[in-house]
Amino acid sequence: MSWKRFAAGVGAGVAVTMLAKSTMDQREAPVAPEKALKLVKKKASELGTIEGSWVHMTTEKLEQEQLEYDVYRGGITITEEDGSAAAYEFFVDAPTGTIVSFQKQE
Repeated sequence: MSWKRFAAGVGAGVAVTMLAKSTMDQREAPVAPEKALKLVKKKASELGTIEGSWVHMTTEKLEQEQLEYDVYRGGITITEEDGSAAAYEFFVDAPTGTIVSFQKQE
């Protein structure tokens, strides 16, 4: 076997390995908490004017309907169309950025 073929094989193997690792890292990386909050604020702006919001920077476990999620927990205050202020609590799935729960607080 010539050295050129061997070097080409090693180079191709390294390239494929790096591509596979990059793809796996992207799948495992959770959504940033700031991005999760931004997603919720975008959706919540349909309900009224956003007055304030917060999000925990670390994930926590949430069990809902016998399923367990790694979520960011946060809250948002909205001035609704009738002028009243309402507080909402939300949970966003950290790996996907999906809003798992969005509930008005009493």
